[in-house]
Amino acid sequence: APGGAGLPPVPGALPARLEDSRQRAAELFRWLLAPVAPAEFLGRHWERAPLLVRRGDPGYYAGLFSTADFDAALRGGEVHFGTHLDVTSYAEGVRETHNPSGRALPAVVWDFYQNGCSLRLLCPQAFSPTVWHFLSILQEQFGSMAGANTYLTPPGTQGFAPHYDDIEAFVLQLEGKKHWRVYRPRTDAEVLPQFSSPNFTQAELGEPVLETVLEAGDLLYFPRGFIHQGDCLPDAHSLHITVSSYQRNSWGDFLEKLLPAALQMALEEDVEYRRGLPMDYLRYMGVANSDTVDARRTAFVEKVQSLIKKLVDYAPIDAAVDQRARSFLHDCLPPVLTESEKAQSVYGFPARWQDGGPCNVDILITKDTEVRLLRHGIVRLCNEEAGVMLYYTTENSRVYHKEEPKFLELDPEYTDSIEFLLSSYPNHVSVANLPCESLEEKISLATLLFEKGILTTKKPLAK
Repeated sequence: APGGAGLPPVPGALPARLEDSRQRAAELFRWLLAPVAPAEFLGRHWERAPLLVRRGDPGYYAGLFSTADFDAALRGGEVHFGTHLDVTSYAEGVRETHNPSGRALPAVVWDFYQNGCSLRLLCPQAFSPTVWHFLSILQEQFGSMAGANTYLTPPGTQGFAPHYDDIEAFVLQLEGKKHWRVYRPRTDAEVLPQFSSPNFTQAELGEPVLETVLEAGDLLYFPRGFIHQGDCLPDAHSLHITVSSYQRNSWGDFLEKLLPAALQMALEEDVEYRRGLPMDYLRYMGVANSDTVDARRTAFVEKVQSLIKKLVDYAPIDAAVDQRARSFLHDCLPPVLTESEKAQSVYGFPARWQDGGPCNVDILITKDTEVRLLRHGIVRLCNEEAGVMLYYTTENSRVYHKEEPKFLELDPEYTDSIEFLLSSYPNHVSVANLPCESLEEKISLATLLFEKGILTTKKPLAK
């Protein structure tokens, strides 16, 4: 189904332009898993166990990405070895990367493929408007960066050694077919790991918990920590896209940010954290003294425990969440706009040079102009030491972190207006209703947000 007028189509049954970007994300997630319901997936499989969905519908992902799109990306001349494309092989237990330097020209790349090498395109969203559109919607569902790689494998070969990843992986089989083996984490320490594994030998693996041949239209999901390997059957090539999320998005990652901040606040506010250690503590503490029964040891341990428990009272939980949200917004892909959204935003504003001078330059927002956020998930308000910052995604790049984080420093009195716009979404509100002191401030804030692509107007500002 098309994703709206003038947009690259997003596969799946996206109802005609759902107004709310959160609903759109939920619908796309439902389509990704169908016929398995999202609630069933989240209850039984997410972070727990693999899921195989056989659809018997080779056209299910039609329009998302194809070998023709791969070829077009190479012909565009912007694909570089190592940065965007890896050439890999795995034969007789040896995994190799064969990247030359420089641009990945079609003659060179297809020669590698013809000689049995796999091709991994590392950021298809930079070259495919459809993959960009797909991920930009889905990232709002996860609240964590949604990335993708595409893998093209020649018949009868394998491109990668068995390994596990640090992401939740959704394998969408686009063309051909591929034989997959998935293995449980080998130890408790490898369950939901923070980092990806090195390559394993076949001897290090037990029996697969799942073995299957994925065909076009099928889906395979496995959690981080599940070892996997895929190889091509002799009679067909394979093209799949792996959609990933939830990298470094655990409670532990959150606490890594929260605990130092809590300790900093405790040191500032509570003299107990600033009192000196006992003068003689080195005599009875430390590993050499760990077996000694001593009342001073007991008192020392209890003091540490009480200070750690008390840290909870100083933990700036909401501020730490906002810091994570800030880095998520930096990870995000920018939104994809429909033609009508462009017309209602700064991106369609008709300012131009004409008849010897600039015309249609002035953005005339009035008290009666009706506005709303372009998407719910494109902004985050953060109170920081330097002031109130509004982080936003509209000026991000399609290449991960190519741009620095984008933010506006706002006058604190504009905070209520940003919260009002978030709570009103997806409805339009008139500029007069923004909770600022004066009409001048209301117009000034709306104009600033419009110029950054954050706000759209109900009607185009210029005909």
